[in-house]
This record gives sequence, C-alpha cells and structure tokens, in this order.
Amino acid sequence: MDLILWRHAEAHEHPELLTSRPGDALDLARRLTPRGEKQAARMAAWLDRQLPDGARIWSSPAVRCEQTALALGRKFKLREELAPEGDPQALLELVQWPMGKSPVVVVGHQPTLGRVVARLLGLAEADCSVKKGAVWWLRHRDRGSAGQTVVVTVQTPELI
Repeated sequence: MDLILWRHAEAHEHPELLTSRPGDALDLARRLTPRGEKQAARMAAWLDRQLPDGARIWSSPAVRCEQTALALGRKFKLREELAPEGDPQALLELVQWPMGKSPVVVVGHQPTLGRVVARLLGLAEADCSVKKGAVWWLRHRDRGSAGQTVVVTVQTPELI
C-alpha cells in the first residue's frame, strides 16, 4: 500500500493569532496565500504524473487543505478525521493502513502528518515535521514474515 501525505501549502495567518486555536472556525477558513497557490499547483502537477488513476484522495475540511487538494484536479473527499490536531491513529484507520489496496493521498496538517510519519518509521513523534506544501510518499511492503515501511520519496514544491 502507498500512503502519500501532503501538507497543505502556505496559508494566511490566523486573524486572531494570540487567541486562536487549531480547528476553530477562523482557522478552518484560512486560505492559501498567492505563494501557497503556486506551491500547491507545482506539487499537484508532479503528483498527477506519479499517481495511478485509482488513487483515493482525502482532505481535511480546512479551506487551505481543500484548496491544496483542488490543485490536483481529481475527485477528493473531505474528512473530519483529518482536521487540525487530528489523531494519527484515526488517519491510519481511515486509509486502512497497511492493508488498503489502492494508493491514498491525504492532504492535512502538521503536527498530525509528522506524527504519522514518525509512527510508521519508528521515530519519536516530536522528531518529524512535514514542511508546508511537501509530500512524504510511504509504502508498506511485506518482507518474509515482517512488514516494512519504506520511504519512496520526500518532495517539496521548491525542489520540483
């Protein structure tokens, strides 16, 4: 199974920075900046060339994630489990890791995406951060009687 974790591109700051909470109404309404729109378009063009037609795409309901996913030009579904401060285990259950049959793209947030990467690679949760607009492509494979998580690629919009 392939799991592609895509952090939303650069977004405008929360208008009430001092009193904001991840996932509040104003946070969910934040939109991509012009730079973020370019990041999303660049990464989407690269991803579209790599992904098979049957890939499933899930997105956080936050507007910045929806805009990032829209850049891909494919159908996707919004899922509450992927909202800011989401539970890494809920994400893994949603995508049916590691038993899912088709590749899955998840457009979401830090720190959740970093925590998923850390969990799958056996790192401490605080040790992994996903840069805005970046993709971590992970693959589960069976080797003998054990399963392995392989890092296929890590891409940032600036390097594509």
